[in-house]
Amino acid sequence: MTDEAPGARADDERLILLLVGAVGAGKGTQASILSRELGLPHLASGNLFRAAMAAGTPLGEEARVYMERGELVPDEITIGMFMEELGAPAAARGAILDGFPRTVGQARALDTTLADQGERIRRVIYIEVPTDTLVRRVAGRWVCPECGTPYHEDTDPPKVAGRCDRDGTALRQRDDDRPEVVRARLERQVPPMLAVVEHYERAGIVDRLDGTQPIEGVTGEILSRIGHGGGA
Repeated sequence: MTDEAPGARADDERLILLLVGAVGAGKGTQASILSRELGLPHLASGNLFRAAMAAGTPLGEEARVYMERGELVPDEITIGMFMEELGAPAAARGAILDGFPRTVGQARALDTTLADQGERIRRVIYIEVPTDTLVRRVAGRWVCPECGTPYHEDTDPPKVAGRCDRDGTALRQRDDDRPEVVRARLERQVPPMLAVVEHYERAGIVDRLDGTQPIEGVTGEILSRIGHGGGA
């Protein structure tokens, strides 16, 4: 693979963009915004699994067997789902990949599959956020168990601490949002994620961005890096 300037691509090649970031980095938020800005489908692995199973597709039924057993869906099935979506009319100009590949093995398998069709991931956007900030972002989330209204200690606190603005119910925190759980999750997630980033850095296609900026700042920088004028 040869490196090229951000956003530069031949007319007949699609913009296949990979977003990478740990839990709490804002990757999903940016993927949704970029999908609207660029007119490209947002392909998240979890959403693809659910949609394929709901539609009863062959790959969806294969994935269901593994998920119902609590096992990881094999890479070939996941890649198959992504390739099906990339073959859809909505992805004629490209797509935004979110949540896959998660490991170097998956990255290599996806690279090979794309290369067989004369394509590749064009840019990789790595949204960097310090661990302490990630923990604070995720562990600050609370929700009303009655009405489901979400809150955040820092960015969207309730008027009365610990109580829902709508019905006064005591707020609760999901077990997987507790600080110690978030840290443990990051310890498992970050090393293979960084290995994926390093894999694509060897191809010269990674842009590392400061994820502590405001949302619109991150969006604007991504659009600039891929050569797309304007902003969110």
